[in-house]
Amino acid sequence: MRIFVTGATGFVGSAVVRELRDAGHRVLGLARSDAAAALLAAEGADVHRGDLDDLDSLRRGAAAADGVIHTAFNHDFSKFRDTCEADRRVIAALADALAGSERPLVVTSGLGILPQGVTATEDTAPASGTSAHPRKASEDAANAAACGARTMIVRLPPSVHGAGDHGFVPILIRIARETGVSGYLGEGLNRWPAVHRVDVARVFRLAVEAGEAGARFHAVAETGIPFRDIAALIGNRLGVPVKNVASDHFGWFASFAAMDVPATATRTQERLGWRPEQPGLLDDLDHAGYFGI
Repeated sequence: MRIFVTGATGFVGSAVVRELRDAGHRVLGLARSDAAAALLAAEGADVHRGDLDDLDSLRRGAAAADGVIHTAFNHDFSKFRDTCEADRRVIAALADALAGSERPLVVTSGLGILPQGVTATEDTAPASGTSAHPRKASEDAANAAACGARTMIVRLPPSVHGAGDHGFVPILIRIARETGVSGYLGEGLNRWPAVHRVDVARVFRLAVEAGEAGARFHAVAETGIPFRDIAALIGNRLGVPVKNVASDHFGWFASFAAMDVPATATRTQERLGWRPEQPGLLDDLDHAGYFGI
C-alpha cells in the first residue's frame, strides 16, 4: 500500500513512517519545510509538500494514496479550541478525498477527552454538551466520515514515551527542575496510561491494513500508572523532594497533571493482534535519555 502520513516527521509520525516502511509499504509524507522533506527522503519516503492549513493539498495527498494516517496536531495550548476545530476541518478534508472508497483513514485522538476516574474501553464515548472536551471535535469528524470512508480512530495516552519524547513527561521534568520539587496533586493516585512510541506505530500500521470502518483503538500498554509514581521517579533522578503541591505549581499544565484516565486495550489487541513489546514508562524514564543535560 501507499500510505499518506501527516505529521510524518513528528515524534509519533516518524515512528509510523519507519514501521510502514519496514513492513513493505510505500509512504507519502506531508512536509511543510525543506528540512522535513529531507528527513522523509532519508527514510525512503516520498514527499508531499504542504501543511495543515492547505486543505486542497491534503485532499490531493489523500487522493494519491491507498490509505491515510493522520498523526499531525498543533499542540499550541494557548489556542487549543481553535486548534481542535482546525483538526476537525483537516479530518473532514481527508475523508472527503477518500469518500466512496474502501481506502482507510486512521485519525488520532487522545484518552484525555474521555470521562475521568473510570477505566475506559474502546467503546467509551467522550462527554458531550457543555462538558465536552475541545478535541471531541476530532472524533466527531471521524465518526461523521465513517459512513463515507473506512475511517478509524486511534486514541493515545497522556504519555507516549521513548527517546526523543518532547511531550507531557518532559514538561513534568522541566517543572521539577525549575521549582526544585517534583509534585503531585492530592494523594497522587490519579492514573496516566502509557505506551512506547514503537508500539504505537504498530497500532497505526495494523489499523490501516485491516481495521474496520468506525473502529476505535486504544494504543495502551499500561492501563494506569499512579501519577505519584511518575513524580517519585522524577524526584529521585533529579535529587529533589517529592510532595503534594497546589495546582499552581504546574501552571497551565495543572489540568493535565490532574488527569485520571485509566484505559484498557483488550479489544484493540483482539481485533488487530497487537501486543505491546517495548519497555514501560518508568523503566523507559531510566534508560531513554530523559534526564540528559
